[in-house]
Amino acid sequence: MSTNQPAAAPAAPAAQESGWRQSRTQSSLPEVYRSMKIPKHGSWFRKFLAFAGPGYLVAVGYMDPGNWATDLAGGSKFGYSLLAVILLSNLMAILLQALAGKLGIVTGRDLAQACKDHYSKPVAMGLWVLCELAIAACDLAEVIGSAIALNLLFGIPLVAGVILTVLDVLLVLLLQNKGFRFIESLVIVLIVTIGGCFLIEMFWSQPAMGEVMQGFIPTGQIVSDPTMLYIAIGILGATVMPHNLYLHSSIVQTRQYDQTELGKRQAIKYATWDSTIALFFALFINAAILIIAASTFHTSGHTDVAEIQDAYHLLSPMLGTAAASVLFGVALLASGQNSTLTGTLAGQIVMEGFLNLRLKPWLRRLITRMIAVVPAVIVTWLYGAKGTTDLLILSQVILSLQLSFAVIPLVKFTSDKKKMGVFANKMWMKILAWFVAVVIAGLNIYLLYQTFTG
Repeated sequence: MSTNQPAAAPAAPAAQESGWRQSRTQSSLPEVYRSMKIPKHGSWFRKFLAFAGPGYLVAVGYMDPGNWATDLAGGSKFGYSLLAVILLSNLMAILLQALAGKLGIVTGRDLAQACKDHYSKPVAMGLWVLCELAIAACDLAEVIGSAIALNLLFGIPLVAGVILTVLDVLLVLLLQNKGFRFIESLVIVLIVTIGGCFLIEMFWSQPAMGEVMQGFIPTGQIVSDPTMLYIAIGILGATVMPHNLYLHSSIVQTRQYDQTELGKRQAIKYATWDSTIALFFALFINAAILIIAASTFHTSGHTDVAEIQDAYHLLSPMLGTAAASVLFGVALLASGQNSTLTGTLAGQIVMEGFLNLRLKPWLRRLITRMIAVVPAVIVTWLYGAKGTTDLLILSQVILSLQLSFAVIPLVKFTSDKKKMGVFANKMWMKILAWFVAVVIAGLNIYLLYQTFTG
């Protein structure tokens, strides 16, 4: 399905005709740009399979270790109540990722390149800094999650585990040399591993299905209770990932779809199916973590289980099988390593898109990993396991606060007829997309108000 050399980028349209200030000068992720062929003939399913893959790389960000901390805290403290937040967040994610895919397919630009072209240099630089902070926060979650998994499964001290995560730079470099489809396949295998582990855990925990279904219905308490709201916004930040919007708008361009209106419509359709199906896997995994926490810890009075380590040690005795904790640790390690792959790509896309600066993949990854490792080592050394959990939840709140700065440009660009032509968002889509953007911004403003007023 892939070729060794990416196809040459098609000539960019004149800036004035396309609604952009400048013609596109560089392809997004040029080493894999349009490197994967799409069959011209055959069934729709065969064509869909050719497009399938980018959605799962995007979905990885919705089930990273940062989600685990917020889901465990929400489930153990509030039972099934925050399942509604996971569901609504996932629906928002499906909409926003579809828009991100459409932006990349139609314009040939990723979101970072689009922001750089549309906004003034100071604004674009500000957006770049905010996005880098979000990637650092996400990377922090991956570092801590992987270190905790190594500690639980193999007894490696947390500080040593954090330092060991630097070595995954070599893993990413090796995988990038093997081709993009290989990365997609490995990511899917790891997602299936995580899903399988939690499916078994769900069976063992025997949740009350009536209460589970009721938990998907929103209640006013989510907004009125400051503690619940803090965790809810953490779940939102862990579910709708800002850097994933940049990532998706780029990696959909790895396919050699026809540069015609019909070809782009087909690409948008299949890419949307791909990301939607993949995000339902993420919904299952996030909901499963919260359901297991609620049915195992909350119902037994352990309402303060917010630490991954506590959940690991309590699962086996409470579920009556030693395998419960092992499966939990394996899923955590798979989650952390999976997130490493997509975090590398997102960092490369953001840096190249905003700055037109290309660094070698191992150097770019080493820089971002060190930004995450240093605070993780300090906090782990000073505060131990409790500090790492607080840092995990804080990282997700940081992601949530940055989210609007990615969502608003995305909705703005995809609603602009000058930039998108016939592919611009229809009126109902504009209303829905702006409603989601306003809800996200409003929740974040309220979170800041609650934080600073106590």
